[in-house]
Amino acid sequence: METKTLDQIKDEFYGERGTVKRDKLENELQALRIGLQIRQARSKLHMTQEQLAAKINKKRTFISKVENDGSNITLQTLYDIVERGLGGRLSVNVSLNYPEFESASVVACES
Repeated sequence: METKTLDQIKDEFYGERGTVKRDKLENELQALRIGLQIRQARSKLHMTQEQLAAKINKKRTFISKVENDGSNITLQTLYDIVERGLGGRLSVNVSLNYPEFESASVVACES
């Protein structure tokens, strides 16, 4: 039996990076990673979803939704959760995949 990497499996079933189906999958996985990172940070701080929600004026069910599916969250809400709620710092890095921007990237670190 041939062993395959995760990227090879994704290429086979979802297409290569840059295809609509694969990009959709990668975006969904990134959203799940964001939710998981929020949950892990909250747990490390021994904070309940209710406590985190109170710090950012949201409901506990909203925090649960973000942790289980980080998609459709605004950047401002993400800043609120990470910085006001968890006391952390949020860093956003945008990389452009165009030849004319070969070495350029945009970084937003300060709110």
